[in-house]
Amino acid sequence: MRIKTTGLLATATLALVLTACGTSDTPPVTPADKAGAGAATAAPTTLSPAAKAAAREAAGLPPEPDAATAATFIAALDAIDKDIVHGKQEKAISRGLDTCSTYKRYPDDTDKQIDQTNRRWSSPAHPDGHGLATAKQIRAIAHKHLCPTF
Repeated sequence: MRIKTTGLLATATLALVLTACGTSDTPPVTPADKAGAGAATAAPTTLSPAAKAAAREAAGLPPEPDAATAATFIAALDAIDKDIVHGKQEKAISRGLDTCSTYKRYPDDTDKQIDQTNRRWSSPAHPDGHGLATAKQIRAIAHKHLCPTF
């Protein structure tokens, strides 16, 4: 009797597994299908320049630099060491803006600003940063060119 029960249980389990794993000619239902075939997708929200500026300010970031300011900033970094930017100008601008954010967050803690700058400004040749003396120079350049009002 035990063999018959085990055999029946195994057969039922196999049938259930095969049914669950079966293929179907109908494609899976997507969220768009559930919303309806003619449902419109939401357009991405765009912020006005004033709203972007307010959001950046709330996040402790200065405005994006114009092309001339960005070029001057990059040139100043390259004058210290070309490996600071290492050919990644957009990344350098982003890191500079982040440095400004640190400058604003810790206005009375120069050591913290320099430490954070050193950590943020790494490169393939300097994975742990360029050192505190270089970080101090980078911090000063970011402040001068990207966030002089901070």
